Amino acid sequence: MACTGAIRPFFVFLGVTLATLERKLVEMLKAPVEALGHQLWGLEYIQAGKHSILRLYIDNEKGIFIEDCAEASRQVSAVLDVEDPISSEYTLEVSSPGVDRPLFTAEQYQAYIGETVKVQLTMPVAGSRNLKGTVTGVDGQMLNLSVDGNELIVALDNIRKGNLIAKF
Repeated sequence: MACTGAIRPFFVFLGVTLATLERKLVEMLKAPVEALGHQLWGLEYIQAGKHSILRLYIDNEKGIFIEDCAEASRQVSAVLDVEDPISSEYTLEVSSPGVDRPLFTAEQYQAYIGETVKVQLTMPVAGSRNLKGTVTGVDGQMLNLSVDGNELIVALDNIRKGNLIAKF
């Protein structure tokens, strides 16, 4: 039992460090993306040794084209080369959020009230780490979801990954 208790805070510490790095990267990369006339929708840093990925999602009312991603990649790479916030090797990917767009902030979830989302949680809610439901509201950093007729409240900090489910 003592070993489990000793390991658990280590993982929590890594999660906080990763979240802190992602916040730092958003602050650092928002201006160069906006200077190109786009919005930095969000980013993900996926650690996997030499195969780590820094994935940026950029958006624009007029849409995102491959040329937009290439230009954003050049601008962001220049900033990352100078600031060097990630000490290990990684691959930079720049993409549009797409139809099943990832959701990162309270404002983004708020914009999709009434829409269906899928969220993966770090800690279970109502016995599950994977929920699919309708966004019914956002109160501060709490997301209200209707899942199979049940109203659930999920802390945004508990969401590892959230995506809009596209309607076709």
